[in-house]
Amino acid sequence: MIATPAACRPRLCLLRSVLLALALLAWAAPVRAEEIKNSTCLECHGDKDMAPSRTNASGVVTLLLLNEATLKASVHATNSCVSCHADLTSKHPDDNVKAKLATCTSCHPGLPGHAKAEQEYTTSVHGSSHTQGSLGAATCANCHGSHDVIPVTNHLSRVFKLNLPTTCGQCHTNDALSAQYRINKPQAASHYLDSMHGRALLRQGLILAPSCSDCHGVHDVKAATVPTSPINRLNVAKTCGKCHVGIEDTYNQSIHGQALAMGVTNAPVCTTCHTAHEIENPTGSHFKAGSDLRCGECHKDRLEYYHETYHGKAMALGKYSGTTEVAACYDCHGYHDVQPASNPASHLSQQNIVATCAKCHPGATASFAKYVPHANQMDKANYPEFYYVFLFMTMLLVSVFVFFGLHTLFWIVRSIYLYMHDSKTFREAKIATQQGGEWFSRFAPYERFLHVLVVTSFLLLVITGMPLKFYYTDWAKLMFNFMGGVSTARWLHHFGAVITFLYFGLHLCGLAVKIYRRRATFKDPATGRYGLKEIWNHWTGPDSMIPTLQDWRDFIAHQKWFFGKGPKPQFDRWTYWEKFDYFSVFWGVAIIGFSGLIMWFPIFFSKFMPGWGINIALIVHSDEALLAAGFIFTVHFFNTHFRLEKFPMDTVIFSGRVSKAELLHERKRWYERLLASGELDQHRIRDEWERWKGIARSFGYLFFGVGVILLILIVYAMVSRLTHTPEHQAPQPPAPQVRTVVPPR
Repeated sequence: MIATPAACRPRLCLLRSVLLALALLAWAAPVRAEEIKNSTCLECHGDKDMAPSRTNASGVVTLLLLNEATLKASVHATNSCVSCHADLTSKHPDDNVKAKLATCTSCHPGLPGHAKAEQEYTTSVHGSSHTQGSLGAATCANCHGSHDVIPVTNHLSRVFKLNLPTTCGQCHTNDALSAQYRINKPQAASHYLDSMHGRALLRQGLILAPSCSDCHGVHDVKAATVPTSPINRLNVAKTCGKCHVGIEDTYNQSIHGQALAMGVTNAPVCTTCHTAHEIENPTGSHFKAGSDLRCGECHKDRLEYYHETYHGKAMALGKYSGTTEVAACYDCHGYHDVQPASNPASHLSQQNIVATCAKCHPGATASFAKYVPHANQMDKANYPEFYYVFLFMTMLLVSVFVFFGLHTLFWIVRSIYLYMHDSKTFREAKIATQQGGEWFSRFAPYERFLHVLVVTSFLLLVITGMPLKFYYTDWAKLMFNFMGGVSTARWLHHFGAVITFLYFGLHLCGLAVKIYRRRATFKDPATGRYGLKEIWNHWTGPDSMIPTLQDWRDFIAHQKWFFGKGPKPQFDRWTYWEKFDYFSVFWGVAIIGFSGLIMWFPIFFSKFMPGWGINIALIVHSDEALLAAGFIFTVHFFNTHFRLEKFPMDTVIFSGRVSKAELLHERKRWYERLLASGELDQHRIRDEWERWKGIARSFGYLFFGVGVILLILIVYAMVSRLTHTPEHQAPQPPAPQVRTVVPPR
């Protein structure tokens, strides 16, 4: 044996020591594994009397009860407990040291593909939260499971595509975690279940439909504020474009996509219009109902004036009646390919606008396409035609209400004064006029029939038209919903218009028949020919509705009586306020009717006028209708029903008759004229009014009551308009239904 030099002996000793340590480690490992077998762990953790789990102060749940069959069915069936729980010793649990959470990184960095997963998780929102001490953030076990981990391709896996919404939902529907970690969308999982994507995946089994990881990533989930996140605004189009091939390119070429590329950070992206998790079918009525509000988030000025058009009002009310048959923003501007009108590719360019309008209005012409969909009638500089028409209608409305409002007020004060001064005489006179023994005919059956048509058509037009004008009120939404939506209301409104034209035409025919029957009175007795003097006397006679100088004298005398400066005037067959009511119908039918026809048949009328004439027709129609409704339900109702001597109702328009006492009290000139001409007996009637006056009164009270209710609603709507901003007036679409996420298996 060769002797070893003394200088080499220390090195030899060191080598021997290292080899001995390695041998001891190699011996200790199998001994330790042999000492802590799975069966040893299951003696406690397989006991059904053990608590199933434990939750610490941070909300982290630790499973304590373990089913051996579950472990054997997992991908870790060949693993021992200590291979994951490396900190355990043979003294557990007697050492009173709580076991640490199992770590996956001890094994998985060595497996293909898992080293990248670990790195991605570390930099993700979940991993970084753990690094910052937020122990409630998702770990590997929260998503993949603990003892029941099975392959991702298995449909029972927690991270299988069909199960991801439930797995992610265990945290993202937890109110406590959402508040603690400031999760922006705590109902994301619930909303996803009702979305177009969720239904396609979970109800129809379309595995190609996106789940959580398709948009947010797998292990590298990042907040939307991180530039590399797939849900960052700059990356949303690309993320959605993975499935919606071609739309990404279309969007990138649009004005919205170009604005985003130029650094306009608030430019709309896919989630701006379609939302993130509540994505619904864009062809459905619910999506269309809320689309204008989404566009209005950026284009508030356009939305405000869009809501003042028929399109906008009907769209707003359609949200609540389930119908949205009118044009929304994207029907005119396009979907993903929105371009400014100056761009030849725009749907609203000179080359394409007629075809765009023709999608809803077949036969549209270039003239019709000049309709202004966002016109501001208060903008004198850009829309002078609309401004002056609106100014004229406003002045007309205000002047009429001020004039007759004062007239009515003076009359009310005078009536109250007389009643308070001598109430007994006032009541006796009222009873005498309503229960007189002699009755005379004032309205023929034909005239009463026409008035019934006037009342029914007018109420129908107001009921179907005023909710559209005051679309932002709750009562308007309720009425449209009750009627069945926009299409039904439009049909009923048109039906009311037909009745209006019918009674107006019948009245003109009745006038023509009267003139024909009295044609002999138009002849000059001396010559036997028709004379201008005779015709003039007929048209300006006391039985005519044409205003005369006598009506002006009656008006002045009436004003003097209001202030106690003269006796109460006596009138002939028609009073000056009745003649005003009469010609108001002529004015209303002409103005409201013609403007309504323009909106009813816009294509036809655009052949004779530019399309912006439709805007003017809307202004005229809307304001004149408000004037008519307000006047009828206030001034006319007072003159005929609200007056103390008439209250609660004057039934002459239904019965057609008036008592002798009333003639002497209010129309003495007519009575004396009939008496002098010998025509009084021709008007004397002896009918069976008493037998059916109850039915007539019932209908009268019904019409009267509906009118009063409509008046209250109109006043409420106008007051609310003055006290709310346009943003508040725009109704909000119904919120998506929220469902409860089923806990993971």
